[in-house]
Amino acid sequence: MIVSRWVHMGTVLNRHAAAFPDKLGCQDKAKSFTFAEWNLRARRLALALAGLNCGPGDRFAVLAYNRVEWMEIYAGCAKGGQVCVPIMFRSASAEIAYIVNNSGCKALICERSFARTIDSIRTELLIPETNYICISDGEAPPKGYIAYEEWLAGQSADEPDVLVDASKPWTIMYTSGTTGKPKGVVRTHESFMAMYYLHIANMGVRSTDKAMMVMPMCHVNSIFYSFPYTLLSAPVFVYNELSFDPEDFLETADRHSITFVSLVPTHYVMITSLPDEVKEEYNLTAIRQLLVSSAPARKSLKLAVMEFFPGAELWEAYGSTEAGLVTLCRPEDQMQKIGSIGREIFGVDVIKVLDEQGNQVSDGEVGELYARTPMLFKEYWNQPEKTAAAFRGEWFSAGDMCYRDEDGFYVLVDRKANMIITGGENVFPSEVEQALANHEAVKDVAVIGLPHEKWGEAIHAVVILRSGFEPSARLKEELRRSLWTKIARYKVPKSIDFVGDDDMPRTGAGKILHRKLREKYGG
Repeated sequence: MIVSRWVHMGTVLNRHAAAFPDKLGCQDKAKSFTFAEWNLRARRLALALAGLNCGPGDRFAVLAYNRVEWMEIYAGCAKGGQVCVPIMFRSASAEIAYIVNNSGCKALICERSFARTIDSIRTELLIPETNYICISDGEAPPKGYIAYEEWLAGQSADEPDVLVDASKPWTIMYTSGTTGKPKGVVRTHESFMAMYYLHIANMGVRSTDKAMMVMPMCHVNSIFYSFPYTLLSAPVFVYNELSFDPEDFLETADRHSITFVSLVPTHYVMITSLPDEVKEEYNLTAIRQLLVSSAPARKSLKLAVMEFFPGAELWEAYGSTEAGLVTLCRPEDQMQKIGSIGREIFGVDVIKVLDEQGNQVSDGEVGELYARTPMLFKEYWNQPEKTAAAFRGEWFSAGDMCYRDEDGFYVLVDRKANMIITGGENVFPSEVEQALANHEAVKDVAVIGLPHEKWGEAIHAVVILRSGFEPSARLKEELRRSLWTKIARYKVPKSIDFVGDDDMPRTGAGKILHRKLREKYGG
């Protein structure tokens, strides 16, 4: 019995293939597909999965870098009712094995680059030996893998004879594990469709737009911000670089007339840090909307972004894999409310800011952020206790701490798990990070608490320096002294370490992994 009346993206793509068969649907640097071509490949993928005994409700894993095939994989399993389990490409082999087996995957699609990693754990995986598919870009696949293109080509061109209930799962996305072992976030078709319609309503998406996906396609950010454009028949460009190259990004955005992109603060830091002569080479006037997401953006960075992209609207989003989009700081509020994540988006309920006992706190007081949205996830896969623990009634918390100001704008303080208690005082790392980031030498920074015999925890800063500044004991002391008039003395780091860009542990979305830093430095 069909419970939901929502259509899913497989149906949307089928309608576009009929109405706009020759219009560009999706592309990356190497390949482009019209809506008709994309729809045909998605149909064949759904049928090919079914041929491996992976049918409606069954899970399959995908491990690949950014490439346009992700778009047909997501659309294809929507048509066939299969559930996609995207795996972050930075995952270790043990993490991959855990996710594949925990979710009960029946098949696995991987890019050739990852075949060796998969082979090293293949005996541990519960996937049938015949159900490994390899995307190999024209090369013969490794032994034991089906060639992806041949696998698709061998299928019928017909639409799968399946009526998929949009209340059923579309993806199981495992959280990045910033605070512990990853949990499988089960998201339904209708929860994603609600996200797409509300994104369109809140940000004014147009059918003439062209969105570029820079964030990993295995991350919820790219599923959130790709398919709203597909819904309106606007093309989607998948940026398929193994690592973010700011100059290449600018050249690609210029060449393909990109109008929308969602980036994390780290990306914007890299772009705005480019020499002026490099930045002046590219025409970026097509970009009309920029989104900051996945981590808070500091005041100095926002000002630099607005200066470099004067013709673009700057938006800042707050949300989570589980809740979807919760707040937006709109372009008209950026200067008046720098540091805020904005207010509730149109279409969601009021946010609750609660104390440990579940009581609403007063404006200006820090509490835990709880949201109720139409985009809420269904459950944590096979973890009913953790699902229940994340809710107070119908309101969900991702563990983020915030306060609401007198105008109804929310300010994200930090993750609950990252809070430092030193000498009995609570310190949120983001406050110290914000103060340090204002120093001209600091490119990026993370603040953690380390065990201390006297204070319980001592505040420690891990700093990436800008080009032109050299690590030294004198610079450490200068950074500490620069904070004396900005924050309370007990919040000033007792110690500082300088690291390179590659030594700062991050999630695939660019968030700094404070947990990993605590492990590294003895926390």
